[in-house]
Amino acid sequence: MSELKSPLEERVVATVREGRDEIVSLVSELVDFDTTAREAEDPPHDEEALQRHLQARLAAIGAETDLWEPTATEKDGRHLPSQMSFTGRPQLAAHLRGAGGGRSLLLNGHIDAVSAEPRKLWATDPFHAVERDGRLYGRGTCDMKGGIAGMLYALEVLHRLGVKLAGDALFCTVTDEESSGAGGFAAVARGVKADAGICAEPTSFDAWVACRGSLTPVVTVEGRAGHAEMAQPHWREGGAVNAISKAQLVLEAMERLQQEWLTRADQKHPLLSPGTIVPTIIKGGEWSVTYPSSCEVTFEVMYLPGHVDAAGTGKPIEDEILHAVNAAADADSWLAEHPLQWFWDGDVVPAEVPADHPLVGLCLETGAALGRPGKPAGLDSWHDGATFTRRGGTPTFSYGPGDGSAAHTINEWVEVDQLVDFAAAAAVILMRWCGVA
Repeated sequence: MSELKSPLEERVVATVREGRDEIVSLVSELVDFDTTAREAEDPPHDEEALQRHLQARLAAIGAETDLWEPTATEKDGRHLPSQMSFTGRPQLAAHLRGAGGGRSLLLNGHIDAVSAEPRKLWATDPFHAVERDGRLYGRGTCDMKGGIAGMLYALEVLHRLGVKLAGDALFCTVTDEESSGAGGFAAVARGVKADAGICAEPTSFDAWVACRGSLTPVVTVEGRAGHAEMAQPHWREGGAVNAISKAQLVLEAMERLQQEWLTRADQKHPLLSPGTIVPTIIKGGEWSVTYPSSCEVTFEVMYLPGHVDAAGTGKPIEDEILHAVNAAADADSWLAEHPLQWFWDGDVVPAEVPADHPLVGLCLETGAALGRPGKPAGLDSWHDGATFTRRGGTPTFSYGPGDGSAAHTINEWVEVDQLVDFAAAAAVILMRWCGVA
């Protein structure tokens, strides 16, 4: 059975646990800032205020801090929304330099949270955390301001106790993870890098070492307007064409491909589900008595790390979808002469860290020593750790407090005991990975 390895570790853990109320207060402070996710063109909320709050606390323990609004040159056109603006939504990187001779560790989290609407369904104000029956309720408590608070409190306790790490600790909080992953890309472009990293997503002390990526194809189907209450000749004779009906061919082709993926060997992964194709938005029609002249369908496509090409993109999956759907469209006389229009709204690329990576084992061992055993696992969705891993060269996986099923929900919550144990685990992980001077 795993256990704490020294009197110093025992002292650090005891100090963290004595700070239970401080941890709850810190999470509550972060929840007070409205940093809810938004469309890329929406105005900022309280992102800058929250980042400055974190910056001040980190500076108080001796960190060198960098708060910046990324520019267009720090973005990647294929992977990020073209209209993305970071005005009022800065990124934060803080560097706590070690004494030397140790490994560096990245502590990452995203400050944005999903919308709290409809607010009338919440039992309490989503932007004012409330503790009840051992849980802390509020938007972002689970995903993932609780994890951010735990990492920060761990650093503060080490500083308070005079524990000097041998290796460097890097604390990096980003924006826009929920909407596009843009903040993580910007941090990598800024040069945020370490020997390995932890992203404090709500994993309930498992280690999410693999995640899927996503493509968002938007398919526009052309039709021809006409009176819906009047008989129509064949389209070659000028008759109307129902774009919504033609869009059904696209939906059916996507469904056939989805079913094929469920049984294909290349779609098998020990920790992740096969790729999925889900129609999520459909827009079509102009008037209730008019044949729709166009129909637009948006899909969310999740794909496995094994389908990333040498250039670091999901182009192989994109090409497979194009081939399958366009072939089905070519078999229809109208669509053969009026080709589908495709727009690919970003490519959020997946990644994987070996389950036997030293930091993975260290985290799981530490959690077990604190009564929080975990295992290597996967995330069928996506997290910023993938960007730091694949594009930044920092092997990064998610490890944090909270039950992921509580994320994005009305009355979002996290167990207070998990918050405390994660802060303690983070402090011990820092000492074990970075070394103590």
